[in-house]
Amino acid sequence: MKAKIQKLKKELHKALSLSDDPDILEKYAVDETSDLKGNPWLVVYAKNTQDVSLVLSLCDTYRIPVIPRGAGTGVTGGAVPVSGGVVLSLEKMNKILQIDTENMIAVCQPGVITGQLQKEALQHGLMYPPDPASLDSCSLGGNVAEGAGGPRAVKYGTTKDYITGVEFVLADGSIIQHGGKFIKNATGYNLTGILIGSEGTLAVITTIYCKLIPVPAHTLDMLIPFQSLHDAVQMVYTLLINRIRPAVLEFMEEDALTLAAQYLGQDMPHPEARAHLLIQLDGDSYHEIDESLQKILSLGAVDPNSILVAQSPEQKERLWKARRCIREAIHAKSPVFLAEDCSVPRSKIVPFLTGVKQALTPYGLQSIMFGHAGDGNVHIDVLKNDMPYDEFKALVPSLKEIIYAEAYKYGGTITGEHGTGFIRKDALKKFASSQELSLYKRLKKAFDPNGILNPHKIIDLD
Repeated sequence: MKAKIQKLKKELHKALSLSDDPDILEKYAVDETSDLKGNPWLVVYAKNTQDVSLVLSLCDTYRIPVIPRGAGTGVTGGAVPVSGGVVLSLEKMNKILQIDTENMIAVCQPGVITGQLQKEALQHGLMYPPDPASLDSCSLGGNVAEGAGGPRAVKYGTTKDYITGVEFVLADGSIIQHGGKFIKNATGYNLTGILIGSEGTLAVITTIYCKLIPVPAHTLDMLIPFQSLHDAVQMVYTLLINRIRPAVLEFMEEDALTLAAQYLGQDMPHPEARAHLLIQLDGDSYHEIDESLQKILSLGAVDPNSILVAQSPEQKERLWKARRCIREAIHAKSPVFLAEDCSVPRSKIVPFLTGVKQALTPYGLQSIMFGHAGDGNVHIDVLKNDMPYDEFKALVPSLKEIIYAEAYKYGGTITGEHGTGFIRKDALKKFASSQELSLYKRLKKAFDPNGILNPHKIIDLD
């Protein structure tokens, strides 16, 4: 293999920027997955589609693994070179090629930072709705590869709802254009849909067509405290059944609120509450938003006097501070932790979380639960804290089994937005049917016959 790498370096060095410096490789050995590290042999920086094609063609010839990488913000090991190989960095392919205001489509390279696209679209009175928590650091290519979601999913949907086409490169270097600036497409197979969420295991996406929508003229943010998680989730149903569709509908349960307060060094609004709902309403007029607000106040599900409505940007920031800091708070409290993001039917959030809490109690571990109440995507983080490292690592498979089994018990699934990656592929083997797994393998073989693209992610070939 060393001889092959040397030949590859020699051929690539003529046309591309690359590095095998140990200090550089160290950066590409990890993403943001807790406690997972790989051993890259080489990192190659692509600047355009032709660069990607060249790298893949040569690596396919030499049977060298290729790990596509965007901004490296994934949390399931999707960009970690777990079996070595060449890291194909797309971070320099970071241009917004066009904002087509007439067709309301943005044409972007995969290294564009999501928040950058949102800001640029806003300059044209348009909005790109998907908003992952890491929007100021994650890339569009990574969002597409993972099928990323975010707080606005309850009203606007996830990444898959805003991608109208992609240009991509197969493992043998072939370049294919599918979809484009048009919205409807019933031509052939939905290749764009297949690639969304494929985590770089089928092809490398080099251009992305993103649907934009007119930006709402106004927003209003509020926080509603509850005496139980059940009451908070019941309020979600009450809102939706009464045709109140917030742009954002997030929840935090008691342990998450406590941890955030400790991290920030200040009390949360309504510190006695057992759960918070954070809601954002949006619309084209203050009247439209006020109608929704008055409807909420008239439902009788909560005490109107307990609802905190942001009257200024500073108050809005205070309302959202706890939710935005929760990931940093977890890292600060316990750098090693288990992070899961199961998805269950909205009506099953309470029994699911209650079941998980009860099942984790005998282990004496702290669990933090928060997430997207509007679509049933729940984040569950189990902290190592002071438990010895080896003891915690030995427990992780059992902890995962508990969480996943509870999710499936209530008609849910393993992950809602973070993907399968490396750390969940064993769970996929257990919970997916043999027919489904067989189809995944045949699909992988069709796109990547020699299995060079991001091996050991999602599914292993025989």
